[in-house]
Amino acid sequence: MEKDTIKDLFEGLKGEFDINEPKSGHENRFLDKLNATDIASVETKKIINFNWKPFIAIAASVIICLGVFTTMNAQPEVMDLASVSPEMSQTQDFFTTTINAELKKLNNERSPLTEQVIIDALNRIELLEKDYQKLKTDLTESNKDQRVIYAMISNFQNRIDVLNTVLEQIETIKELKTNNDEPKNTL
Repeated sequence: MEKDTIKDLFEGLKGEFDINEPKSGHENRFLDKLNATDIASVETKKIINFNWKPFIAIAASVIICLGVFTTMNAQPEVMDLASVSPEMSQTQDFFTTTINAELKKLNNERSPLTEQVIIDALNRIELLEKDYQKLKTDLTESNKDQRVIYAMISNFQNRIDVLNTVLEQIETIKELKTNNDEPKNTL
């Protein structure tokens, strides 16, 4: 049979064990040390259980304030005729298409004789376009006031009138040129 190793271990350590009685008050000192570590562990738990709720509330308030500030300072979307109604959208599309077609005709008629007339017409169109941009702002601010809508339509009509008038002037200039270039037959 095997020899009991634990028994051998204790026999080998005989005389090395502290078998004396503890000093008086040992139990009280031990309990004091135990309580001190309990207090220290409670303090670390207080530090570890940091209360984030006030900071989260402050952060949420800052985010809400920034959102409100951004919303209040945001420029409202500028409206045009298309944003008033589907019928006005069709009207705007018609005028835009017509004006673009007239501008193409105008650019096709460029020549040294007509250059100045075309430049003047394009300057007038540009002024009318600037007025239209102001009318878009007015429409937004007035919340779709009918008078502003009529002014916008009138602006489109004025642009078409300018382009038609210039095209008629160009035709007149062409006719005068051909009449002056024809040989005169006098009898």
